[in-house]
Amino acid sequence: MEDKLNFYALIIGTEILNGRREDKHFAFLRDILNKRGFKFAGSFIIQDSPDLIASTISYISSLPNSVLFSFGGIGATPDDYTREAAAKALKDGKLYLNKEVEKIIVQRAGKDAYPHRINNAKLPKDAKLLPNVVNKVPGFYLDDRFFFMPGFPEMSHPMVEYILDNIFAGKESKEYRYTLTALTGESEFIDLMKQTPKGVEVSSLPKLYSDGPRATISIASQDKELAQKEFQKYKNFLEKNGISYAIGEE
Repeated sequence: MEDKLNFYALIIGTEILNGRREDKHFAFLRDILNKRGFKFAGSFIIQDSPDLIASTISYISSLPNSVLFSFGGIGATPDDYTREAAAKALKDGKLYLNKEVEKIIVQRAGKDAYPHRINNAKLPKDAKLLPNVVNKVPGFYLDDRFFFMPGFPEMSHPMVEYILDNIFAGKESKEYRYTLTALTGESEFIDLMKQTPKGVEVSSLPKLYSDGPRATISIASQDKELAQKEFQKYKNFLEKNGISYAIGEE
């Protein structure tokens, strides 16, 4: 069984943290990854800090089978640090003038391309380009794993679709999930959860109602037989102990 890809979001913007703007990326990325059978492993929202951006990229790159979708900070203004941070975290720390992006910017902006807009064409070593359906100024990616896009959803979300359709096509992982809700507290399942075999994910969500506690147990695996076998252990435990349950979530 191939190791599953782990997708991470890096959402950059002090304006999100201080409430001046609402994040539009997390829910979109969660839904499209879940729909296509990919694992969304984590999301980070951080301020516009060059050291923090670089260290977060470096940390995510160190995680097993990690794929990074980074949103924001690739423009030409002084508070856009992501291009430099990506170069520092993943390459040689330098930016290089990309001739293809330079041509696009000059075609669009003419003499106004200089001295500032042209900075969008300065990218880390060996950067590849992501098409921008709005203004043609591309995003970029490194090592087929680390993707850097504008903060504007109308630009970046089509880029995400392009990435999944072209770079990760056929790499989706089918996951088999089985869920039940039991009329008991989640502590009843601790011993079973500790015995979870490799290749199976188990989660417990407690709920409290006026008539008592409930616990929703969810079992998932890429191995259908293994998931079913593990799920049956929970059903057997509940039936043996006379605890009522229903398949699915309440």
